[in-house]
Amino acid sequence: MSVRFYVVGQIDATGSGSPHHEELRELGASKFPLFRDLGLDGVRDVFCRWLGARLESLGLGEDWAATLEFFPEACVHVLYYYYGDEFGDVEGELRFLFSGGRVYWIPGEDLATFISIALGFAEERVKGVEPSDWGFTGKSELMVKILEERKEPFRLLKAGDADALRDFLGAEVSKSGSLWRIKREVFPRVSVELMYDEDAGRLDASYSGENASKVGRYRLELLATLTINHAIRYIAVKNQGKTTLPHICYKMFSRMFTKEKGWSHREAP
Repeated sequence: MSVRFYVVGQIDATGSGSPHHEELRELGASKFPLFRDLGLDGVRDVFCRWLGARLESLGLGEDWAATLEFFPEACVHVLYYYYGDEFGDVEGELRFLFSGGRVYWIPGEDLATFISIALGFAEERVKGVEPSDWGFTGKSELMVKILEERKEPFRLLKAGDADALRDFLGAEVSKSGSLWRIKREVFPRVSVELMYDEDAGRLDASYSGENASKVGRYRLELLATLTINHAIRYIAVKNQGKTTLPHICYKMFSRMFTKEKGWSHREAP
């Protein structure tokens, strides 16, 4: 069975005019020299050991390709091309493709953010640089705001959602009394855990794993935000048409998905 690959412009439903198309082009150009000088063994170490990716041939003329599972049925592919002096000033490039039955649900902003996190983490592992922000305690003001503005959809979770949400997120999901716990290993030995207290109406996040300190607090908060966003996608699709959804739910989807559903993008239909 052939795999359908998307570029970010398709998911944004804006083609090459997508701002995330340009963002990823610039990111690829800035990170290309890192992998040019690394060699295949080094590429395998950083992608497989630190990012939990797999190296594979996608049959698209690439020198190598690394596939990361962003979420179940949502994969990110990093493709490396080396041209030498064949095209003048362009020595080579990194390209980014996406595949999976649910990858087009995810907006380009989230996809680009995940790639930036992964490649930034990879670069620090190659250079042996430790993140400067791990020593900060507590949460950033932005993370406090995100937890507050995204908590409302979680009130729609029911105990019977635990197994389906587990499969959707690729996470451990449990409910004890009024407390939901959603724990996902985002990279090897790096986990994000979401906690939602139904009685208090409070959403929180924490981080664990022996490699978590190497990712850095800022990136961990972004990874928690991406996990929250995807959980809201599950909640929205399951409950759409059955109850009035919080407005934030409709901001979680790509334009490609909302066009397919006939929803007004980022607004309740």
